[in-house]
Amino acid sequence: MPEDETQHRTRTSTRPQSPHPATATAPAMDSPAPQTASGPAGPAPWVLRLVAVGLVLTALNLRPAITSLGALLEEVRDGLHMSGSVAGVLTSVPPLCFAVFGIMAPRLARRFGPGAVVCAGMVAIAAGLALRPFAGSTAGFLAASALALMGIAVSNVLMPVIVKRWFPDRVGSMTGLYSMALALGTALAAAVTVPMTDVLGGSWKAGLGIWAALAAAAVLPWIPLMRGGRGAAGHATTQQHGDAPALRITRSRTAWGLACFFGLQATAAYIAMGWMPQIFRDAGVSAGTAGVLLAVTMAMGVPLAFVIPRVAARMKNQGPIVVFLCACGLVGYAGLYFAPAGGAWAWALLLGIANCAFPLALTMIGMRSRSGAGVVRLSAFAQSTGYLISIPGPLLVGVLYQHSGGWGLPIALMAGLMVPQMVAGILAGRDRTIEDEC
Repeated sequence: MPEDETQHRTRTSTRPQSPHPATATAPAMDSPAPQTASGPAGPAPWVLRLVAVGLVLTALNLRPAITSLGALLEEVRDGLHMSGSVAGVLTSVPPLCFAVFGIMAPRLARRFGPGAVVCAGMVAIAAGLALRPFAGSTAGFLAASALALMGIAVSNVLMPVIVKRWFPDRVGSMTGLYSMALALGTALAAAVTVPMTDVLGGSWKAGLGIWAALAAAAVLPWIPLMRGGRGAAGHATTQQHGDAPALRITRSRTAWGLACFFGLQATAAYIAMGWMPQIFRDAGVSAGTAGVLLAVTMAMGVPLAFVIPRVAARMKNQGPIVVFLCACGLVGYAGLYFAPAGGAWAWALLLGIANCAFPLALTMIGMRSRSGAGVVRLSAFAQSTGYLISIPGPLLVGVLYQHSGGWGLPIALMAGLMVPQMVAGILAGRDRTIEDEC
């Protein structure tokens, strides 16, 4: 490609315009560029396939550390002589770790490259999951869990960055692919941990430790990418981050809208995972059926997590999708309030659709910045701030349930939170980038 054409493309990509969201980021992307007079050749097809495999395996490992523990929490409490209050704190540790450790991801990515950091994250998950069954105390169990959650936190933040870097013209489809894998890993760990524990002799230690093998498998695709990535893709990341300090993301209304939307959808998801089976059981539904209803809610994310990002990437404004998802949530909570047992399956399906705000939030993170550096900052800010917002929700639901003696007030709270979630999502879904606002 002639040198003057390369320079013309560079100048054009830096203009503060808002092109179509599905293609807006390609010119300014920090992915390996096509062969030019001054740049390296694009990645080989096998490299892109390897990145895709790495994304799927990584996504499969981003929730089993949490949902496998939830399935065996009673056995873990008995085995470690854990008090009820400590067990309650344990259920609030994941969002806290995601918020605290997620902040570290941009700095680590600048120094080592996103691929290397995700690889290290998978190592941390595998090590934490392998060590925590051997913890002889509550403190040791919490420390091993924190190690795994640290790996999850940095990988959470960098997944949209890797999609933006390697697949700039397929942000929606690739976000959908790993969102679908994440939902599958979540549902799989919740569904099979107890049966696997029974097959392995009934020990909760074996039932929790077996998930370390899946995390170890996720390390493998990133090793060749880590070894070769600093030269091609990593160099571009370093260049893009040169102007990152000038981007003051806290000045962006879109960034704050995304953070609030992410936090409120996470609040709804953690409340559903922690309390929805109990709502159904208190309404007269059997324990087994209540567990299946939760699995249905979680499983809705498998197909929809692939569809919604693809649709969102083709739209300039994602506000209509936000309104649709929140409306499903409002109807689902209304059903839980008025007829929790009578329409249980319908409410589970509707709340499962509402929970697909998560892949939508990830898609918007990839679309609301024109550069890889901006995506790193936006992903870290939105997810870290969002997870901080989500911490009080499940605890507040428990307090309201305990003091009111019923589910009326907690369900009203859940429904009420859908309104600010809708407002924040509409704000985040507008056709603009954080560079325009900062």
